[in-house]
Amino acid sequence: MTGPSVRVLLADDHSVVREGIRSLLEQCDDIAVVGEASDGQGALTEAERLRPDVVLLDMKMPGMSGLETIVALKQRMPTIGLLVFTSFAEESQVRDAVNAGALGYLLKDALREDLIRAVRAVADGQAWLHPRAQRQILDWLRRPASPIDQLTSRERDVLMLLAQGLSNKEIARRLALSEGTIKGYVSQVLEKLGVNDRTQAALLAHKTGLVAGAR
Repeated sequence: MTGPSVRVLLADDHSVVREGIRSLLEQCDDIAVVGEASDGQGALTEAERLRPDVVLLDMKMPGMSGLETIVALKQRMPTIGLLVFTSFAEESQVRDAVNAGALGYLLKDALREDLIRAVRAVADGQAWLHPRAQRQILDWLRRPASPIDQLTSRERDVLMLLAQGLSNKEIARRLALSEGTIKGYVSQVLEKLGVNDRTQAALLAHKTGLVAGAR
C-alpha cells in the first residue's frame, strides 16, 4: 500500500492556523502534512530534514520574513514547491513572492477546495494564484516601470520609514532588526534607486506616492 503522494510542510506563527490547515489537508488521501514550523528559520530546518513536496507558508512571520524564507528555501532546494498562504495581497508582496520562486499565492479567506487544488497544483510544478493576486500581477505588468519596483518588500519598508525622517536606529527599532542590517538595506535602496543620499531617496519616495499622503 502506497502512502500519500503529496507531502506538505506548514510554516505559520499561529498554531491554530496550522491546526486548521492540517485538519483540512489530511482529509485528502493523497496529501499528508509531514511537519510544522512557527517561523522562517524553523521552516528551513524542517524542510531540509523532511524534504517535503510543498512548503505552505505565511508571509508575516517573526524573525525571517516570508520572502526571505522563500529565497533561502529556493537556494537550498531549487525544486521545492512553495505556496504562500497569507492574509494580504499587496502588489509588492505578491510580486516579490513570485519573483523569489513561489509557485502559488493563496489568501486565507480561500475556500477549502481552492486550498487543496493549490497544494496539488504546486506539487505538480503548476502555478496557482488567488484571483486578487492575479489582479495585482496584471496591474503591475500594465503600469509603466518605476525604480521603486526594483525594491523588495523589506527595502520598501526601510525606504518608507527613511522618507518619514527616521534614523537608522529608529528604523531598526520599528522593524525589529539590527542597526547594521538597516544600514545595509539603506545602501541597497540608494544603489537600486540610483540616488546618492537619503534625501534624494526620500524625495523619490514622496514623488512616486510610496509614502502615505504623497502627491
